[in-house]
Amino acid sequence: MHTTKESLQVLFEDNHIIIVNKRCGDITQGDKTGDAPLSDIIKEYIKEKYNKPGNVFLGTVHRLDRPTSGVVIYAKTSKALERLNKMFRDKNITKTYWAIVKGHPTKTKDSLSNFLKKKPQLNKSFVYKKEIPGSKKAILHYTLIKKLENYSLLEVNLETGRHHQIRVQLSYINHPIKGDLKYGDRRSNDDGGISLHARKIEFIHPVNKESIKIIAPTPQNSIWKACM
Repeated sequence: MHTTKESLQVLFEDNHIIIVNKRCGDITQGDKTGDAPLSDIIKEYIKEKYNKPGNVFLGTVHRLDRPTSGVVIYAKTSKALERLNKMFRDKNITKTYWAIVKGHPTKTKDSLSNFLKKKPQLNKSFVYKKEIPGSKKAILHYTLIKKLENYSLLEVNLETGRHHQIRVQLSYINHPIKGDLKYGDRRSNDDGGISLHARKIEFIHPVNKESIKIIAPTPQNSIWKACM
């Protein structure tokens, strides 16, 4: 169920930025699939809402994997884009994820540190205990929020931002994300996505310098409802 202009969930908008709640299945910007990216849908929404003639400027600041849901920031001005890009590079934007994983971790809080290497031809990352050529260090911290019968809800904070990092590191400790067939779960989710949600984002507004904290509602399905 992809987002349309009508179903677009805008969490915050001003002259410089727009923050939306991405559904799983949406792509944040155009790729080789040729499917309409979320950025195009937002441009359409802006064009219509403000009666804008000509092309609408929209800059993609960061990405979320296609099967993941949650908060995504786009820039509406080149000034905001440049500043947000720098903020991401300097790690001045805090993102918090929620993940529903298989089983129950033995520790209620833990930090995972591994080396990851991406294999582009498979669009997949692999974990190594020691550094190997082409690998990058990956660190995340998780906290157990809730236990369900067969699953657990974890809150995850990243110290590094590697390709498929949360998915591969949680899978490596035998707690794959629900629905994530690529990283070891056995069954797919009904919506074809995975139960990984970018829940919260916190940063200082790139232009007016106000403090911004946005929480994205979780997907409307039974497993997420059971976690709330």
